[in-house]
Amino acid sequence: MLAKSLQILRSKGYEVYTQPYRLNIVGYRSRFVRSNRFDDEIHVFYTNDTGKWVYHIFKATTDPGQYWLANPMHPQGTAFLKKGQYIDAYSLGLHRGIYPALVQTAPVDIIRNYQRKGLFKWFESGTRKTGNFGINIHRAGKQGTTKIIDAFSAGCLVFANAEDFKRFIHLSKAHQKRYGNRFTVTLVDFRDERRRRLSKVAWGTALAATGLMLLKRIH
Repeated sequence: MLAKSLQILRSKGYEVYTQPYRLNIVGYRSRFVRSNRFDDEIHVFYTNDTGKWVYHIFKATTDPGQYWLANPMHPQGTAFLKKGQYIDAYSLGLHRGIYPALVQTAPVDIIRNYQRKGLFKWFESGTRKTGNFGINIHRAGKQGTTKIIDAFSAGCLVFANAEDFKRFIHLSKAHQKRYGNRFTVTLVDFRDERRRRLSKVAWGTALAATGLMLLKRIH
């Protein structure tokens, strides 16, 4: 998986950190279009003091839960973090002033785009904004593994398992001691790639149908 992640990041011209314990934090948004399930992943990888890569994969969501899709806090819809790399946009802080998390401290890009029944409208452009929206990285439940997102995410990146999140915060503190309280977060959106492929298929089908119609007219 390390080789694949490095290839993806470098192909997009994104930063890859190779200094010891400087974290690469990458959210992978899955191709699934359903809501309310922890079907995404957060990958955290870094080199240790001997130069060896260490790689962690954590079950998570990069999408808001169904509660906030059905009850958006904003009239234009609930926020989704847009794919991209946000350099030094996060810091260790308190999520809602309650417990340690990575909190947004610099502008990020979001898309307000959703369908209240639970299937995300990725064939539409949505309303895109840049700014400070409180798109944090935190956990769901205090203990164990949470299976349903519901109100745990209104657009944040959320860990499903509480112990995984504790490990992530431990790694973040090690990063902070060496490099200061700034973290880069990257989001890779496989759903968007799926949308592009389906769009190409749709265009190909339309062109083929047009060609058949022209052939029929010629004959």
